[in-house]
Amino acid sequence: MNIALVHDFFCNLGGSDQVAAALHQLYPQAPVYTLLVSGRNQDAELIQGMDLRPSFVQRLPLARRWHEPYLPFFPIAIESFDLTGYDLILSSSHVCAKGVIPAPEALHLCYCHTPARYAWDLGPLYLRRLNPLVRLYAAAVMHRLRMWDVTSSARVDHFIANSGFVAQRIWRYYRRSATVIHPPVDTGFFTPGGQDGDYYLVVSRLTAYKRIDLAVEAFTQLGLPLVVIGDGPERRRLQSQAGPNVTFLGAVSRNQVRESMRNCRGLIYPGKEDFGITPVEVQATGRPVVALGAGGALESVVDGATGVLFAEQTAEALRDAVTRCSALSFDREAIRRHALQFDREVFFRKMTGFVRETWEQHRS
Repeated sequence: MNIALVHDFFCNLGGSDQVAAALHQLYPQAPVYTLLVSGRNQDAELIQGMDLRPSFVQRLPLARRWHEPYLPFFPIAIESFDLTGYDLILSSSHVCAKGVIPAPEALHLCYCHTPARYAWDLGPLYLRRLNPLVRLYAAAVMHRLRMWDVTSSARVDHFIANSGFVAQRIWRYYRRSATVIHPPVDTGFFTPGGQDGDYYLVVSRLTAYKRIDLAVEAFTQLGLPLVVIGDGPERRRLQSQAGPNVTFLGAVSRNQVRESMRNCRGLIYPGKEDFGITPVEVQATGRPVVALGAGGALESVVDGATGVLFAEQTAEALRDAVTRCSALSFDREAIRRHALQFDREVFFRKMTGFVRETWEQHRS
């Protein structure tokens, strides 16, 4: 069986890229077709050993540093891949990877991290800070992307969703059912240890929809120490709003992320996420999570047992949740046991089983 993997791009390495790397571990001989690999990530350990086959977008001016302006070309680029001769296409999609054109006899399975956020329900959040002229152009691009997104969903034989929340979104926008297989978490790396620190922690890309501004506002009001790990376009604005008790570390090593998790009082997670690997990673170290009670957090955080959920996406609600978390006594071994159900081996077992079953059905 000839297998090809397709992944949107390897730019700001995050959870979807970890899933793509895990799929490559399952099928190491499969080439990986992708829109582009950014210059800063071309030597990243996560993609070492992959037979990467980028699209023409890789060669466009400045695309490896700043790919967003080329979004209108993404559907054309993803359709340009020649997948003739492959029996199984396994796409990892949160933008447009699912839109590849497989051979008529091939089986196409899509691991969907989410239907493209900025084309659908989070569109207004992405567009609000653009100037009016650019916003008008972007709105027109998103309109065309939505039409293509729905049409291209018919090229997928079976969808796999990374959470029940994403499965609902797949049904809402594509009218397609999906099997839920949660993404892999490296619980062998994220292990308990360290000391009891006095700070809470944020580990995130600093983009608007992550709502790190709520954490900064809440902790500035509380006066409690908050450490923010990560970088992104929102960093300067967030720093200007933060009190002296909020520390920004920027991008750090994976080892430093683990040590920060081991020593924190808890992770702050104020965004509405598709699933969210980071909350499970911190739970694997035995630390609780304070998260918005929506999206994927409802599937990974147990209120009162492995963390605290808050109902409204406001600084006030987050502030109250932090106060509640500080007053609770958590069983760190129980938190760790809860995280183990999302371990990489669980993901590998479920994915190989699903692929084998659907392949047998396809060939029968």
